[in-house]
Amino acid sequence: MVIETSDTKAERHLLSSKHLDREVKIDFYAPPFSLVQGKEPHLLLINDGQDLVTMDFESILERLYKYEVIEPVFCVGIHCSADRRQEYGTIGITDFNGRGSKAGRYEKFVLQELIPFIRKESGFTSFADLSYCGFSLGGLSALDLVWSHPELFSSVGVFSGSLWWRKVDQDDPDFNEETDRIMHQKIKSGRFVPHYRFFFETGTQDETADRNHNGIIDSIDDTISLIEELKKLGYPPQHIKYIEIRDGRHDVPTWGRAFPMFLEWAFHCK
Repeated sequence: MVIETSDTKAERHLLSSKHLDREVKIDFYAPPFSLVQGKEPHLLLINDGQDLVTMDFESILERLYKYEVIEPVFCVGIHCSADRRQEYGTIGITDFNGRGSKAGRYEKFVLQELIPFIRKESGFTSFADLSYCGFSLGGLSALDLVWSHPELFSSVGVFSGSLWWRKVDQDDPDFNEETDRIMHQKIKSGRFVPHYRFFFETGTQDETADRNHNGIIDSIDDTISLIEELKKLGYPPQHIKYIEIRDGRHDVPTWGRAFPMFLEWAFHCK
């Protein structure tokens, strides 16, 4: 059966946030009406929602729905602000340069303002489950929010995640990547949550830096080592998906190539 997808067009909203002290652009990508009658769709929050416009996210969704690849997902693209490096980051811990200072305020925005706004304006009072994803620093933010709230979230997608995020400058003689990468330490001190599922994407040309001179670029190295920390906590292989895109770069076209893989992995039709 071919699904009619003409109603997957984005719908722009403006949400006035007291926690961020700004208006936040929000794009709703509703699933086709024919798929959600009598059903609860999944809910997916997406940091750096402005990048969805660049990658023609509507067309990605249309193809997946047309051929019944994914279950209905209500996608919400959250546009970043000029203060992106302060709003994204790790909750309660800034990096060595003081970035991420508003991550706690961004957390409150998502939990106390955005999710209630979605329930009010989407027409859906409840969802099958709640997932989060993001690109680069937005991917780090998504992972940190999911990790901090197992009572809410079920899965996360991290595209070229800024998992290097560290509390000590790598040029500092005291820098130790085993103890100074912030998200890695959060994982190490965390606990196994049975329902969590993780998707990671990197590109072989994400960057050229090789901090520890082991022949592996940092973005891949940091991602693989974080996955190892998850495995140490007990997460089985079927709960972790890692995609490495040959010739993939730290850019929207690469993430656009990877996004259908994430959506199919997270929301495939059963």
